[in-house]
Amino acid sequence: MEIGLLSVLGLGLVLGIKHAIEPDHVIAVSTIASQSKKLLRSSLAGVYWGIGHTATLFIIGIILILMKGEIPEKWAMSLEFLVGIMLVYLGITTIRSFKNIHLHNHVHSHDHSGVHEHHDQHRKVSYLKSMFIGLVHGLAGSGAMVVLTMSTVNSAWEGAIYILIFGVGTVIGMLFFTTLIGIPFVFSAKKLSLNKTLTQVTGVISTVFGIYYMYNLGVTEGLFKLWIQ
Repeated sequence: MEIGLLSVLGLGLVLGIKHAIEPDHVIAVSTIASQSKKLLRSSLAGVYWGIGHTATLFIIGIILILMKGEIPEKWAMSLEFLVGIMLVYLGITTIRSFKNIHLHNHVHSHDHSGVHEHHDQHRKVSYLKSMFIGLVHGLAGSGAMVVLTMSTVNSAWEGAIYILIFGVGTVIGMLFFTTLIGIPFVFSAKKLSLNKTLTQVTGVISTVFGIYYMYNLGVTEGLFKLWIQ
């Protein structure tokens, strides 16, 4: 493998780590981390996000590179708008989730075995949810990813390797940050009032940022006008 390609792949890894810590990514995954009572689960939420994100980028990216095509601006922006909707949804469900957590704790004191089953199920759903969030983010970023890839590599197979290395970078970056974000939620797990405050603040941030994200795309960047045309 040429030195030039190795340096390009190294850049891809660094850009992947940097990409993982974009505000909309961190905010979305923090809503999952806020539900975790163990640090490992919080960390794994980041890994699953990275897997989902990489899968979408890879599939769409390779198709577009082979077809030498690109996603029309209207569609690319509409996929970005979908991220805003998702952030609002995640925010609202996170704000409301503390009622479910409280109910869960109440039931736990009455029926230990039944809740264990529910708890395991909840954990699996969280991982799938985290992967789905990654898939949506991957869809939204696929257009820009293809442009970046096509400008740095010479062939489809180099593009495939670049996207995968970029994906590894996003997994590493998100693993680190979801672990970091999960720490306060894990340590406050037994202090209900503090945990409730942290969880609801996370939900409010996600909701407000999602509304701002949609407004910026729709009004400032002109997506609503593109829809009407």
